[in-house]
Amino acid sequence: MALLLLVSGCSTVSRPVETPAPAPTPAPATTPAPGPPTKGGYYKDDGPGANPPADIAGIPDAIPRTEPLHRYANRPYQALGKNYVPMTHARPFRQSGIGSWYGRRFHGSPTSSGERYDMYAMTAAHPTLPIPSYVRVTNPANGRSVVVRVNDRGPFHANRIIDLSYAAAWKLGYIEAGSARVEVESMVPGAPVAIPELTTVAAPVPDAKVAAVADVRVQLGAFSSRDAAENFRNHMQKDLGSLADLLQIVPGGGMFRLQLGPYRTQEEARSIADRIQAELGLRPVIVGR
Repeated sequence: MALLLLVSGCSTVSRPVETPAPAPTPAPATTPAPGPPTKGGYYKDDGPGANPPADIAGIPDAIPRTEPLHRYANRPYQALGKNYVPMTHARPFRQSGIGSWYGRRFHGSPTSSGERYDMYAMTAAHPTLPIPSYVRVTNPANGRSVVVRVNDRGPFHANRIIDLSYAAAWKLGYIEAGSARVEVESMVPGAPVAIPELTTVAAPVPDAKVAAVADVRVQLGAFSSRDAAENFRNHMQKDLGSLADLLQIVPGGGMFRLQLGPYRTQEEARSIADRIQAELGLRPVIVGR
């Protein structure tokens, strides 16, 4: 019964509607007061809180780590007449679709994991991903990316794949829209592994053809704040061994990208990226010329 109540709670997440929602009834003193209205309105009395943190952009992303799966939250269940079978172990997973968010209406309420929902933490609800687990969520419309910890179930609407916390959706830039097309990719943490050092930077070569491709990099992530990029770099330094000396934060276009390099060729960078994917479960991308 407790699980059904938790599932039911997450099924009514914030959804923008075409007409403004009716004025909410007065809330108890322990419930955050309704925040200022925004374009489109919110589902029932949901929405942003009245006193958000001064620097939401500075809230650090979740850092993937190995955790035991929840004893009950990963059992098969039913919500809104549909059966769901959660994954029982972390594995590579990719999904594209509509992401939404939930806010003050559930702030402080129990999640499916039993933890209290914090709309200003970097968390998410997903129907079937393991609880807990970690995913990178990207908004392809603006290139922004965040890492969140899955600790809740939902959304239970056929056209939506993930519910983000208010803070995570804010960092992805779709708070006012209520939802956006996103890409979800699991991040499977592994035990810290010292990756053998490879030859990564050679002496200057006069050959113009080689020089033309001398700025190839392996990108591990892109973040909307420098603090989030710094936190992820500190985490990765423990796992990359001697390669950590080549980590760089590259700002540009309002984003902060964590990259390894430079390398002389695409092949050399690809070799590094393949090792990182095999050892750490990440999926780096090759950037540069």
